[in-house]
Amino acid sequence: MNIFTYFERLVPALSDDKTSMPPNNLVGFCLYYTKGYKKALFIMTILASLSAITEVILFGFLGQLVDWLVTKHPTTLLHDEGMKLMGMGFLLLIVIPLIAFFHTVIVNQTLVANYPMSVRWSAHRYLLKQSVTFYEEDFAGRIATKVMQTSLAVRDTVMKLLDVMVYVFVYFLAMIVTIARADYRLAIPMICWLVIYLLIQAYFVPLLRKVSVEQADARSTMTGRIVDSYANISTVKLFSHTKSESEYAKQGMLDFIVTVYRQMRLVTGLSFSVQLLNSLLAFSIAAVAISLWINGAITIGAIAIAISLALRLKGMSMWIMYELAALFENMGTVIDGMNTFSKPNVIEDKSNASTLKITAAKINYEQVDFQYVKDHALIDKFCLTIQPGEKIGLLGRSGAGKSTLVNLLLRFYDVTDGKILIDDQNISDVSQDSLRLQIGMVTQDTSLLHRSIRENILYGREDASEEEMIVATKKAQAHDFIIDLTDSEGNIGYDAQVGERGVKLSGGQRQRIAIARVFLKNAPILVLDEATSALDSEVEMAIQDSLFQLMEGKTVIAIAHRLSTIAALDRLIVVDEGKIIEQGTHHALIEKGGVYSQLWTHQTGGFLGVD
Repeated sequence: MNIFTYFERLVPALSDDKTSMPPNNLVGFCLYYTKGYKKALFIMTILASLSAITEVILFGFLGQLVDWLVTKHPTTLLHDEGMKLMGMGFLLLIVIPLIAFFHTVIVNQTLVANYPMSVRWSAHRYLLKQSVTFYEEDFAGRIATKVMQTSLAVRDTVMKLLDVMVYVFVYFLAMIVTIARADYRLAIPMICWLVIYLLIQAYFVPLLRKVSVEQADARSTMTGRIVDSYANISTVKLFSHTKSESEYAKQGMLDFIVTVYRQMRLVTGLSFSVQLLNSLLAFSIAAVAISLWINGAITIGAIAIAISLALRLKGMSMWIMYELAALFENMGTVIDGMNTFSKPNVIEDKSNASTLKITAAKINYEQVDFQYVKDHALIDKFCLTIQPGEKIGLLGRSGAGKSTLVNLLLRFYDVTDGKILIDDQNISDVSQDSLRLQIGMVTQDTSLLHRSIRENILYGREDASEEEMIVATKKAQAHDFIIDLTDSEGNIGYDAQVGERGVKLSGGQRQRIAIARVFLKNAPILVLDEATSALDSEVEMAIQDSLFQLMEGKTVIAIAHRLSTIAALDRLIVVDEGKIIEQGTHHALIEKGGVYSQLWTHQTGGFLGVD
């Protein structure tokens, strides 16, 4: 292992430490994501301080050298000051390069890559635990952008504060001490410069910080709008909205560039103020130094130290200014990311959550209330018992609460009141993962991962064999079309990529792959939410027998507008405004002549009529 590898592995980038909600304040947020890196950051800070001190020592030595050249005779210089010259040579050729090397290695090998990757890894794992609601309220592209940007901003904020600012503080302190040793009056212009410099920063920096927060938010919104257009490109083209989407993105870009203009105005004002202050410093240092030399108070070497350090400070002040501007831009990005990351998980496992154990797969909804909006109940005192192995159909008008009842069973949302039991176990007392492992679901809107067909199907059960996977796809009537698939990279069959959200496949093909995935999962509870909605009649008939095979021995909840697909189930539940208004078998409900009978009569071509 070479020295680079050693420092690259000094702190693991992808630690499996437990994640939690980061603090909702800037310092706490940065400290939270600094876990594991404190030692490396401390070493970096010490090396930065040593680098600043040694550089100022060299300037002090320059003043001594000037005095020696003025006062010493060439033949006795080495005899009188040889040891000091050798010491300075050692400092210049050995010590300073070693400090620079280890500082560079700790920064580049340990921190630059690993630090932001740790932030991304921790933030990503926490965000994956967020509820469905969290993702429904924001752009996916905007969230992803914040993960990428915030990680870099946290790194740069912490490293600039500890590396650049500590370096500057130590450098300036050493500079004042060095100049004051020659004559305290030489330090007065520098102290005045520092006071005015800090006042300038105190005026501009808060303004820069504010605009940086707005800029980071505008950047995320702009990116989110662009990604939203790309992710829904078929819809954009289908409705010929290329122009309106351009305008939509343009408005986001205009909102962003306005913040850039405001930021640059502040940067220009800050830059001019510092330039003017630096010119005043150089003039005042030179004037004081020459005045003291005329009066015999200081040597030529002291003048050399004072003027060279003043010129060095002039260059450094501009560097500090840009570093501060970058620092507060990064702080703005961190704050923007913090507002997204530092949100509590709405759906959380209890600290003592158990693992759901299925013995019969009986489901009970007991006095369940639920509301998305306060004081507006969507589900009201809902009671339903589904016996082990019973297959029920949920139906009703759009907005009746059918999908919400399923989402509550899956704990995508928590009930407002009441409880849901599976085999007498309250689902709020078990872990979400163990709950969802026991439920197989095929949704109406089937989205596939932008991966291969194989990876998408094995999502149902990752440890399944190739043979088990193919059996599942054949049952879903998907195997024949899969083996003929190819992609632009030359992958064929099960290795072909499906594209983002499965856009390279037809709706029916996506649906069959989703069904194959659930076949493979083989969970004891099955939820079908318009499972065959994207299939033509011929394909639906072909897999109908397979679906009934899949239902065998399982507790089933099926939602369908096409009533013919659920008419043969054990019991049909008609819901309206979150309440059960009718239930029974298909024939019993038809004979009753109620709502179900009307819905059945209104169907045309197997679909629910519109009133």
